[in-house]
Amino acid sequence: MTEIASTSSGRGHHQSPPAPIMNLADDHLFTVLLLLPVDSILSFSATCKRFRNLACSDSLWESLWRREWGPSSAESVKSSSSSTWMVMFKRVCKLDSVSCHRISNLDDDDDDVSSSSLLLPLPRASHSLNFVTDYLVLFGGGREGGRHLDDTWTAYVGESNHKTLKWKKADSVTPGGRFGHTCVVIGDSLVLFGGINDRGERLNDTWIGRVGCHGKQLLWKLLSVVVGAPKPPPRGAHAASCISEKTMVVQGGIGLSGVRLGDTWILELSEDLNSGTWHEVVSSALLPPRSGHTLTYIRENQVVLFGGRGLGYDVLNDVWLLDTQEQCERWIQIFYDFQDLEESASLPRVGHSATLILGGRILIYGGEDTFRHKKDDFWALDVKTIPSKGLQVDGGAVCLNGSKAWKRLDGVSYRPKGRSFHRACADSSGRYVYVFGGMVDGLNLAVTSSLRFENELFMVELLLGL
Repeated sequence: MTEIASTSSGRGHHQSPPAPIMNLADDHLFTVLLLLPVDSILSFSATCKRFRNLACSDSLWESLWRREWGPSSAESVKSSSSSTWMVMFKRVCKLDSVSCHRISNLDDDDDDVSSSSLLLPLPRASHSLNFVTDYLVLFGGGREGGRHLDDTWTAYVGESNHKTLKWKKADSVTPGGRFGHTCVVIGDSLVLFGGINDRGERLNDTWIGRVGCHGKQLLWKLLSVVVGAPKPPPRGAHAASCISEKTMVVQGGIGLSGVRLGDTWILELSEDLNSGTWHEVVSSALLPPRSGHTLTYIRENQVVLFGGRGLGYDVLNDVWLLDTQEQCERWIQIFYDFQDLEESASLPRVGHSATLILGGRILIYGGEDTFRHKKDDFWALDVKTIPSKGLQVDGGAVCLNGSKAWKRLDGVSYRPKGRSFHRACADSSGRYVYVFGGMVDGLNLAVTSSLRFENELFMVELLLGL
């Protein structure tokens, strides 16, 4: 009777067959989810219990972390957190504060004050600071009296302790003293370009550097460029960044006779990094001349330019995207609507740092305004708000929502002095940013020209609650 009743009650009712996706095995669904944006995965998790369990699994969110932010950052947080990968992912996306820490020298407790191991880099500005093969590498810069420096320093950064390190003065045949140069990491090498020496001469030479002998040596060699081939005019206070595996871009700066430049050049390196060829980027959008700005790699074939000092000494806060995808090199200006972000009035700056950090953001720190007042604020620009493809460009420009893209971060704990023309770089995880040197306000605040050069090294940690 039960079977008859059951059959009878089902008459006239058509039961839809399950959706094809329900027939997929979990491992196939896992592969599909890894191809989707995070928002789509969260929507997918709300459809049924089976999909929710899969879309919230720890293995999926660890894979998403590695997809979005790389294996180095995954290994870094794996050993320092007991939270699930999904929770950690969400905390990175909601980043709203950073903590600064003074870096202690490992020899600070040494009783022998005269020991050569206590030697530290001299105060400086407009130098270079890079993280390569687990070492911080500091080179050159300018000091008081307009004199350049030609020394090279290295410091090993261990995974277990980011708050102490030991500077070593490296033996090297240097490219020659200079300040206002750029130095870019490509693979496990450094690519140094241009700068100004203490005779005021602008330079346009290119050098390749490699760390050797556990940081005791830095091996520099002059890059071979075909005689008579095009190359950038001499300059300093320009900006540079890698843009792909063996390619570097150089933009703007101060050229001969103190003229600010607005040109863009791309260096394509050979596989062995022994030689390279330059060509100038020709774009329909004209980039205003500037110096003291930044270029930051955000993804393959795309870099972001921010700020600097333009013609007439105006300090800028414009944002430009250089896109070299599909054999088409073009500059696109990005306008931001800041209706809901009153703090954006403090964004214009020159001599700041702009570093790509964990979570796909550019961390902008310090700099100075039109009146040379030093800044100590931290801003984050979310590069995920800049589409990687399909930008609808109108007249070489695009408008985006500034309130979603920009966020002023809170600084907790120790707060360093405001500074400009310092340098900053992130470790391989993108969670820790090291800042060295720069110019800070002097003791006599009533005198505008009262400036002091710094040799402080501090670390900026992203506060993720891990």
